[in-house]
Amino acid sequence: MDLKDLDFLAGQVLLIDKPKTWTSFDVVGKLRNLIKIKKIGHAGTLDPLATGLLILCTGKMTKQIESYQAQEKEYTGTITLGQTTPSYDAETEVDAEKDIQHLTAEMVHEAVPAFLGEIEQIPPMYSAIKVNGQRLYKAARKGKTVEVKARQVTIHEFEITNIDFPKVDFRIVCSKGTYIRSIAHDLGQALNVGGHLAALRRTRIGDFKVEDARTVEDFIAAFKKEEN
Repeated sequence: MDLKDLDFLAGQVLLIDKPKTWTSFDVVGKLRNLIKIKKIGHAGTLDPLATGLLILCTGKMTKQIESYQAQEKEYTGTITLGQTTPSYDAETEVDAEKDIQHLTAEMVHEAVPAFLGEIEQIPPMYSAIKVNGQRLYKAARKGKTVEVKARQVTIHEFEITNIDFPKVDFRIVCSKGTYIRSIAHDLGQALNVGGHLAALRRTRIGDFKVEDARTVEDFIAAFKKEEN
């Protein structure tokens, strides 16, 4: 794909491999300033510590954002068992630890089927969901407790790909709105040892794959090359 052939105002779908520690809005802002276009947005937020596929739409294609957001997602990642954090991932410090010496791989595999299909999931307190007009993470950072209602999501596939305690690697295919952090936390609860999400990478959204995405650095370099 030659960037010189793209009409960003008419509308384009850009596949970006989001780097770790960047927010999804950081990526949008960087490309907005680079391309010099006001109408640009992303189809599905990735947490700052997550990497992987981020779909950006420009111009008239921003009308398609909701349809892309609605498509199923695939993730790979790592859960750390025996340690919990308030954010359910590594963004916050460990607040509790439990011994996991009794755990076996068989126990982990036996706990997985309970998470398949349509399940009720409570989003993490450290999330961008709004309750009573306030984003949950803002309340959480102030030490406030807000009642969060469970919502229904669908887990199509949940595969354990490797176990090296306390680390458990996985692959998940799920519906829109699924919090993988909550799955990590809930799996730890099911095993009675606690757990949090140590790493996450989004590998697919619908038919779009991360292998076809550019890094931010590659996109910037290619864009500037076409400008010269």
